[in-house]
Amino acid sequence: MNKKKIGIIGVTGSVGSSSVEVVAANSDLFDTVFVTAHQNMQGLEKAKNLLNAKYAVLTSSPESSRQILDIINNEMVDIVLFAAAGVSVVRLVYDIVKNGTHIALANKESIVTAGSLIMNEAKNSGAKILPVDSEHSAIFQCLLGQQKQYVSKITLTASGGPFRHRPKEAFNYINKKEALKHPNWSMGSKITVDSATMMNKGLELIEARFLFDMKSEKLDVIIHPESIIHSYITFTDGSTIAQLGMPDMKTPIAVALGYPDRINSTVQPLNMWEQKSLTFFKPDLQKFKCLKIAVDVLKTDSNALMTAMNAANEQAVYAFLKEKIVFKDIPDVIEEVLGKVEIQDAETIDEAEANIIKYQKAAEEITGRL
Repeated sequence: MNKKKIGIIGVTGSVGSSSVEVVAANSDLFDTVFVTAHQNMQGLEKAKNLLNAKYAVLTSSPESSRQILDIINNEMVDIVLFAAAGVSVVRLVYDIVKNGTHIALANKESIVTAGSLIMNEAKNSGAKILPVDSEHSAIFQCLLGQQKQYVSKITLTASGGPFRHRPKEAFNYINKKEALKHPNWSMGSKITVDSATMMNKGLELIEARFLFDMKSEKLDVIIHPESIIHSYITFTDGSTIAQLGMPDMKTPIAVALGYPDRINSTVQPLNMWEQKSLTFFKPDLQKFKCLKIAVDVLKTDSNALMTAMNAANEQAVYAFLKEKIVFKDIPDVIEEVLGKVEIQDAETIDEAEANIIKYQKAAEEITGRL
């Protein structure tokens, strides 16, 4: 593998920290040109020094996007890893893809809100979008060497989060501490709450629709508490191909950064004889209302509804983390935004950003009076 020039956006978060470990373990394969953080200067400097990066950028600065694009062009960066969560980076994802630069993408919100726009720019510019979410990395790997027309069903697995066995009636009493205890994965607070509501899986369904250009009826979710099988694909001849591995984000990070080669992820291989059982069951859509909302929105294929849902969910989760609303209020906020906001599909990235702001404000008003 030829040495790659890389940049990492969001280097101090959960995925960013795992990315630093992977890159540091493969220092002979990567030249880290830049790293970014939103406002964690101490963490940013630590990552810059560890990876011997040439530039460190604080994205809280209004000039940061222009600065990052200039660095990418001047230094001829090969691939940018988006480890930052949230919808705030959607414009930067779009601009970097439009620039023709390959990206390793852990930011699902950008695809949910502007999937068709970003994928169209990737097609025009030749930029590759390599998925970093474990489920989409699994799908990507299972599709290698396959022809899409023979895909019958793509099934994303979900751990079910901390409340997979909790009765629906008990959701009224879930607190923040409980919601932030994921049984299998170590993640940031927002995505951990999304996993608890199962909205994370809903967002991933929508992301899969765009990343792999699949219709909604070919996408499904199954709960798999052990998180060993990350996704599987059923083909028209009845064959099923699955990707297995330990639940560690460093593996999909290594897959994306190393592609088409395989590199050291630092993750121990899966020992099948240590797995006493692998279990599966369908999610209860009456209990996990957020997943039901996402499935219904996916079926509409409406960019505006996807954007509204994501923006409302983001604001509702942040309000829950600040203890302004309770856990059971999260899907109610999303439903109210979807029901009251005037929906207009975005045809440009400017319109997509305007929609994001509009739907965020609507959600803020709702959470403010609950």
